[in-house]
Amino acid sequence: MSAITPLLRSVADLALLSLLLPLSLLPLSALAADASGEAQTYRLDPVHTRVMFAISHAGFSNAIGTVSGSTGTLVFDPEDWTSASLKASVPITRLDLGDAKWNEATLAGNLLDAKDHPTAEFTSSRIEPIAPDQARVHGTLTLRGVAQPVVLDVKLNAAKRHPLPPFRRTVGFSATATLSRKAFGIDAWPSVIGDSVALRIEAEAVRHSGKGDASTDDPTDDATDDATKPAPPASS
Repeated sequence: MSAITPLLRSVADLALLSLLLPLSLLPLSALAADASGEAQTYRLDPVHTRVMFAISHAGFSNAIGTVSGSTGTLVFDPEDWTSASLKASVPITRLDLGDAKWNEATLAGNLLDAKDHPTAEFTSSRIEPIAPDQARVHGTLTLRGVAQPVVLDVKLNAAKRHPLPPFRRTVGFSATATLSRKAFGIDAWPSVIGDSVALRIEAEAVRHSGKGDASTDDPTDDATDDATKPAPPASS
C-alpha cells in the first residue's frame, strides 16, 4: 500500500494541474473582469448609432428624418442597470430628411438653428430597471440651447464580442422617446409642423480599454463561425 500511495498522489496532482492549466491560459484581465462584475466603459460607435425622428407634416404624413454620427461615453454593467450612465452628443448638422432644401429649412435659425447650436447633448441622471434587458433612462436633453428632462425607453439587444475582427466587446440598444419641440423653443410654423416628435434610436457602443483604443481581448464571449463567411463592410 505504501508503494501505491505516491502514485495516487501523482495522479491527483496531474488531475489538479489539468483543471488549472486552462485558467492559466486566460488573460488576467478577463478573469478579473468576470470576478468583479463591475461596470465597463464603452464608446458610442458613430457609424452604427443613428437617431430617427418623425413629426407631423400638416397632418398629411409624418416626416421622417435621421441623424448619424453620434458620439459619447457609456458606463454599463448588464447585471446592474442602476450603475449605468450615458453622455451623448448628436450632430444636428448631419440631419437628413431626404431633400437638400428641406434639410436647409429645418436647420435654419427659426427652427433648429444649427449654426449657433450644432449639437444636441443628452446626459443621463437616473436609470430605472424594468426587466433584465429593459430600462427607463432619465436624463436631460439640451437642444437649441434649451435643457429639458427626457425619458428614454431602452432595450438591450446584445452584449457580447463582435463576430468580426478585431472582435471588440460590443453592446447594442434600441430606444424610443417622445418630446415636444415647443418645449425646446422650436415653435415656428405651428400650422404645418406638429409639436410631438417621436424618437427612435439604434445604438452600438464598443468597450474602451482606457489605452487609446477599444478593448479587443474578450475570450470569455461565445465565438461564432461567421469568420469563415464573406465579411460585410468592417466596423469603424
